[in-house]
Parts: sequence; structure tokens; C-alpha cells
Amino acid sequence: MSYLDNILFVILLGIGFGCFYSNVKKIIRNINLGGVIYRKDNAKQRWKNMAMIALGQSKMVKRPVAGSLHIVVYLGFIIINIELLEIIIDGLFGTHRIFAFLGTAYNVLIASFEVLALLVLVAVFAFWIRRNIIKLKRFSSADLNGSPKKDANYILYFEVVLMTLFLLMNASDLHLQNIPGGFSHFIKAGSFPVSQFIEPLFNGMSNELVMLLTEIFWWLHITGILIFMNYLYFSKHLHIILAFPNTFFANLNPQGQFDNLESVTKEVKMMMDPNADPFAAAPVNESEVPAKFGASDVQDLNWVQLLNAYTCTECGRCTAACPANITGKKLSPRKIMMDTRDRLEEVGRNIDANKGVFVPDNKSLLNDYITPEELWACTSCNACVEECPISISPLSIIMDMRRYLVMEQSAAPMPINAMMTNIENNGAPWQYNQQDRLNWKNE
Repeated sequence: MSYLDNILFVILLGIGFGCFYSNVKKIIRNINLGGVIYRKDNAKQRWKNMAMIALGQSKMVKRPVAGSLHIVVYLGFIIINIELLEIIIDGLFGTHRIFAFLGTAYNVLIASFEVLALLVLVAVFAFWIRRNIIKLKRFSSADLNGSPKKDANYILYFEVVLMTLFLLMNASDLHLQNIPGGFSHFIKAGSFPVSQFIEPLFNGMSNELVMLLTEIFWWLHITGILIFMNYLYFSKHLHIILAFPNTFFANLNPQGQFDNLESVTKEVKMMMDPNADPFAAAPVNESEVPAKFGASDVQDLNWVQLLNAYTCTECGRCTAACPANITGKKLSPRKIMMDTRDRLEEVGRNIDANKGVFVPDNKSLLNDYITPEELWACTSCNACVEECPISISPLSIIMDMRRYLVMEQSAAPMPINAMMTNIENNGAPWQYNQQDRLNWKNE
């Protein structure tokens, strides 16, 4: 590499990581629009969950075929990109295979990278067939039409291009290494169990042409990685990064255990206390009284729920397991998460356009993105939470939005309103007077 190449590389690297840093700041800013929730208890269990679920992929293997393919792609992404460190150093200083001094260890690393690259290509091809030829039901639902479906394929094409460039780069490099007497600064280093079969493609080409192709493959590979890194912000594959904090901050309470509003709980306890004066004005702690009961927009959700929205992989396991969806109802837990993320992004763009301040846009998550029909279709069975491979809870968002409909708008469906009226008047969900409740004993 010439000094000009080094300078161009520094500029490329600066732009790539600069854009990535800017996008990460936006994500953090948007997530922090959510309300406060404490999720730092039981740190030991949280670290274990992150290690087992995010790093160990323990929930993915519940479906062995998809799980195994995903692990291959995941390992390929993580391990092959260790090579990125060497590329960056070589690009900055004009060296060639700077870690070659590791000897046998280096050969083993390069060989493992190549085998993984080949396995990734096989796995990606299988994923493409599942999505576009077999058309599995959870990948062909209406909530994936348009950009989400295209995004899934774009990622697969990205992987193919990056892995192919990696192998071509190694194959051309190997060809130059094998030239008798050596060629330029191409020292003999590495082991190439896959690209050795590609290397004959360069036979008959001049050394200068192979050298040029090597540089082209190298530049395209690093540029592709930087583009992919920044595309994550716009893609469902943001979970590659966010799965780790998402599993760490996931809810540790038993599934089915719902949270209560402290202000409402205290009010109910006072009403049930026979010694309490119902006419006495209870002291009000403003910090305990929410500005709004439940959630109608993304700012009403807590920050973990917004993190969930950004982390969603759009895999559809939640929707495939949802009994409401299976029976033909409108609810799709995957759509709940996608809609929440889309609205959060819209709010973020509003803040960007108005110099850091959100200007009301007469829109909200409720009604403009998610309809009451979807929310009331939910059976609150927790199947979506159980199925999610990275501990996302669509149910928590559904329940908070239901809470808003009931407590702020009195907009519950008629059967639920009737039940609550019966509880208020009769002390039970049924439409029987309390004095008649035990009449069945005399029958």
C-alpha cells in the first residue's frame, strides 16, 4: 500500500465508524425516551441469561434446523470479523498479514475462518430457500410485506458478498504467495483449506493483474463490512448488538406476573381498610402518581420495552405460537414490536428535525399503528414471550396499552365493562346479587 492508500483508508475508517457512532447515539437517545424501570437486581442471574441466551443461543436450538443454521451464521459473523482487526492494522500501516508471526496459531485461525466462511455460505443459501422458495408461513405473513421482507433478503445477500470477497481475497493472496521467489511484500502465511480450490482461477493472469484484483477484493471487503455495520441501524439485524443488553435487562419475574401501579394499589388498600376514613384526603406524592395510566405512545412505555422494539429479529416465532393469530384474529406480536420500533423512529426523526425537541404530530402508537382490535385479541398467555429467542416481551406493551384504554378512555370491550361493573356492584364477575350467591346450596 502507498501512503495515499493509507490516507484513504483512514478516511474510509473514520467515515464508517463515525456514522456508526452517530447511529448508536440516536438509538440510545430514542431508548431513553422511555420511562424509568429498575432492572439491575439479581445481577448473577442476569449475566447468566445473557451468556446462555444471547451468547450461547440456548433458545434458538429449540428448533434444531433453524437453530443450527443460525449458530453457524452467528459464529461466522463473530469469529471471521476477528480478522477485521488485522485488516485495520494492515490498512493503517501498509503491512501484510501483520499477525503472521503467530505461526501455527495464525494458520489455524485463517483455516478456521475459511471453513466458517464456507459454512456461512451454505447456511445463508438454506435461509434464502426457506424464505423465498419454501416460503415458510411465518416468513410470508402480511406483516412482513414490503421493506421488512426485502431487508431480510438484503442481509442474506450482504453475507454472501462479504464471505465471497473474503475467500477471493485469500485465494488471490495465496496465488501471489506461491510465486517462486516471492512477489512484492506477500509473505507466506496462513492456511487456506477452502480458497486453495479457488486459487487456480488466477492461473494465466499476470502478477500485476492478480495484485490489482487482490487490492480490489481487500478494499471491497472492508468497505462492505463498514457499510453492513451502518446498515444494521436500519435493519432487523440490529439484534446482533442489542441481544446482549436485551437479555441482561429482561424481566426475571415469573411469566404471568403483572406489575401494578403503586398509586392505584395504595388507593385500593385504603378503600379496603375498614379503619380508613373514606372522606379524608390522602397525602399525594406526585412521584407516585403517573401522568398517564398505561401507554398510548412510545414515550409512555419504559426504556426496556423500547429496547425490546429495537432488538426484535422479526423471526416470527412469537406470531407463529400466538393462539389468537392461529385462530385468524388480527393480532401479531411481531407486528406489535415492529410498529413500536417504527413509531419510535418517527418520534426520533421529529426530534432531529426540531433541534432536540419533540413537536406533537397528532399521531400516536395507539390507533395510528396498533389498533384496539389487535390489543383485545390477546389472551395474555405469554406464548410470545416464551418463544422469543432473545427475551422480548410483546405482551408487556399490549397490557400497558390495554391499561390506557381501560383507565384513561373507559374503552374496554362490552363484556369486560360488564364484568367490571358486576365486580363493583356485586363483588363478583357474575350478574348475581350478593344475597343470591349461595342459592345453589338449596337446590
